[in-house]
Amino acid sequence: MTQNDVIRSAPTERTVTIGYLGAQGDGMARLNDGTVIHLPNTVPGDTVTITSRGGKDWHVERIDTPSPDRVTPPCSLFETCGGCALQHVAPSALLSWKTDRVLFALKKAGFKTLPEVVQHQVPPHSRRRADLAIRRNGKELLLGLHARGSAQIVDLTTCEIMHPTLFAALQPLRQVLRSLEGLRQAGEIQINLLDSGLDILFSTDGPLTAADRIRLAAFADSLSIPRINWYQRGSDTYETVAQRGSVFHSLAAASVAPPPGAFLQATQESERWIQDAVLAALPAKLAKRDSIIELYAGCGTLSFPLSTLARVVAYEGYPPAATCLKTAASGYKLDVSLRDLNRQPIMARELGEAAAVVLDPPHAGARLQMKQLTLGKPKHVVYVSCNPAALAKDAEALHAAGYSLTSVQVIDQFLWSAEVEAVCGFTHESSRRSRSGPSRLGL
Repeated sequence: MTQNDVIRSAPTERTVTIGYLGAQGDGMARLNDGTVIHLPNTVPGDTVTITSRGGKDWHVERIDTPSPDRVTPPCSLFETCGGCALQHVAPSALLSWKTDRVLFALKKAGFKTLPEVVQHQVPPHSRRRADLAIRRNGKELLLGLHARGSAQIVDLTTCEIMHPTLFAALQPLRQVLRSLEGLRQAGEIQINLLDSGLDILFSTDGPLTAADRIRLAAFADSLSIPRINWYQRGSDTYETVAQRGSVFHSLAAASVAPPPGAFLQATQESERWIQDAVLAALPAKLAKRDSIIELYAGCGTLSFPLSTLARVVAYEGYPPAATCLKTAASGYKLDVSLRDLNRQPIMARELGEAAAVVLDPPHAGARLQMKQLTLGKPKHVVYVSCNPAALAKDAEALHAAGYSLTSVQVIDQFLWSAEVEAVCGFTHESSRRSRSGPSRLGL
């Protein structure tokens, strides 16, 4: 190697100040030439020394002056586990950043005047759902999350976000999973903490044996787990391999029997905040003949609270969730239909006759449904968002249709992640919805 080669291989060093967090939570800094770079595990206000051996691949060499919003991560697995990305940022600063992301999305949509924002943030040890990977590692079994930027699994020996009841089940789970003959190398597991107890849906890469089923039944008895469901990887159907009691969960005043692997809001607190925010965004009084159309209803997280205000016409595209909601709807002002809204959206005429439309779309948003919604122009729309980028696109359609933004609540239910939930209320003052004749919904 020549002297010139040594000089070329020497790293370039810079000192920069982190200006803001990017959409995925990386610190963002601007170089003298205007280039913006991503620097993981940094906080706005940090002054850091960075190095590069060429190109745009910069790394943090050291933190020279920490930001006032930098804190010590509470979890010993933070540097490796991919479950939490932002434990090094003070929770109050995180909530402010997530709120700013929601407000930026609404401003991008065209809303220049924003109402006062209500903010909520869940505490640690409150998450009631876990989606984990299962891997054999010699004689040991790993149950946890993928390492950052890697296919390797980090065994969850500690966790700052899980509910204690859920976390306490992980070690007994490792033991029974390790004993299964049907688990050859890998699988996945979803655990929900319902009012009836833990509800488990897991997969293996081989078929379960009779001995496996006996072990799982004994495991369910030992932890008083009402139901364990299983499927072989690659299959689209699951079966119940252990059932020792009924499965139930309360949504507002209703009791539902969620299907295996059901989607629930991340914590009990955030579920209540979202419900309250949706109700608060609706008009204070609704006439007896008024109806609310709910889109993407799930198992009824919002359906049952809404039914205390008016008759609800709820649409859900996932058959097990729709069946769960329909079964529990008896005795409530609630009509449930199975409908894939991404393929067959509710049409404008029906939407326009509702007193309000409430929607909680998937991560990608409600593009096809928004077209019909903005044509129908119901007076009130309440949009529950889990993705600021999708919110910006869908809210832009509402702004173009003449809606005003009346309320915003931000819910940080995925603590120490870049994810954020928001509930936004919209009103169309010049709605042509007629209140003089009977509703075409027949309600």
